[in-house]
Amino acid sequence: MGAQVEEEHEFGVNDTAADAVASKTKPINSVTDFSPELLSIYYSRLFPFELLHSWLSYDPSTLTGNTTKQLAGASILSRREFSTTVQIHGDEIYKRYQSFSTQADIATAIRKQNPLKIDIGAVFNYAPKDHKSLPGGKLQPVQRELVFDVDLTDYDPIRNCGCSGAAICGKCWKFMVMAMEVMDAGLREDFGFKHLAWIYSGRRGVHCWVCDEGAREMGNDARSSVASYFEVSLASEKNKNAHLPHPLHPMLRRAHKILEPHFISSIIPEDGHGLLATQASWTKLLLTLPEAANPVSIELEKKWRSNKHHSSPAEKWEELKAALQSFIGKSGNSKAPKNVSNSDKLKIEHWPIETVFKYTYPRLDINVSKGMNHLLKSPFCVHPKTGRVCVPINMELVQEFDPLTVPTLRQLMNELDEYAGDSVGHEWQKTSLKGAFEHFQKKFLNPMLNDVRKSQRAEREKRAAVVGDF
Repeated sequence: MGAQVEEEHEFGVNDTAADAVASKTKPINSVTDFSPELLSIYYSRLFPFELLHSWLSYDPSTLTGNTTKQLAGASILSRREFSTTVQIHGDEIYKRYQSFSTQADIATAIRKQNPLKIDIGAVFNYAPKDHKSLPGGKLQPVQRELVFDVDLTDYDPIRNCGCSGAAICGKCWKFMVMAMEVMDAGLREDFGFKHLAWIYSGRRGVHCWVCDEGAREMGNDARSSVASYFEVSLASEKNKNAHLPHPLHPMLRRAHKILEPHFISSIIPEDGHGLLATQASWTKLLLTLPEAANPVSIELEKKWRSNKHHSSPAEKWEELKAALQSFIGKSGNSKAPKNVSNSDKLKIEHWPIETVFKYTYPRLDINVSKGMNHLLKSPFCVHPKTGRVCVPINMELVQEFDPLTVPTLRQLMNELDEYAGDSVGHEWQKTSLKGAFEHFQKKFLNPMLNDVRKSQRAEREKRAAVVGDF
């Protein structure tokens, strides 16, 4: 590795070895959907630098293109950390503490570097690019979006579709849909956040950027508290029992209401993960019932094995829940056996809820959310293993989102070549990126910047009232 590359990787004042070390790996494989040449064309013709700049500057004047008033936004942007992963002589080099003052600066640097990956960090008290000239410990993060990361590899123990690791399919992608719906509802309804951007990671997961001013100004303790709020102790192979509070927290009741329909449609049927689709699978599930409910397990096992019984997985689930309710005396005139303790009754009553959570509840990497200085992949970049763009996800159509149809670089180049329509403002409007990028602009970016404008106006009026300047 040459001296110039070493200089790019000298540890910063707040670096750790894990953050700043150069990653030496085998050269990536150029496949049909990805190559450095295709990536270069993408950055030169399709990457939406104007959307990225408007977002990260938090400056309402970017909506009108009035560059003479972009002072506050320029200040925020110039103190924002960017990192890039570039390929040099077969090695992947990770470059931290880059910062830019304008959209043109960002575009020039990205097009020159042609990075395999772009990561976005915090806004600091000084421009990150000047970190070497600052005393040790002087560079500190002062603002950063609250972020969440959900990855399908964390679902491997419950993926019964045949996928594991980086592999994904339509069946296991449903886990991401469930996670997004639960997290989106919680962040909006329980914390009052409005400006959430959900982004496909390009391969096997999703990222959420919470961009409200209150979220961006949170310290690490507050971020940790929000992330921990969504944590649930789920059952596992080692620990058969989930630990849900009683009575169930309102957030968990809402999550269960969201998740059980997905459990029925995507987890238990044969065309899903098959949890109640075969004798072997339902026997395995019945074995997870509390020991006190063994009579229910034995009765249903016998009934479902009968050739005369041809109920669907959904019907089996309802039958199982009804049998448990009856067994503990919760339905009609049924009475629980006298030898069943109140503690066992509670375990039996909670088992269906805990089972739904075990197979559907979001599995978060909360360490990503806890630290203000954590870097996260930028929207709009391209995953080098798939060639797919990290596109924004429309939550109104989240159940229809299919990661396997997200455009690849090769597909986008073909679309550019084949475009025969009218002249457009941006070249990405000639491609299948149009819907996702326009949704990001119209449904996320514009409303967020309008709220920033209102907040700035209110602050100016407040200051004017204090000094009597009307």
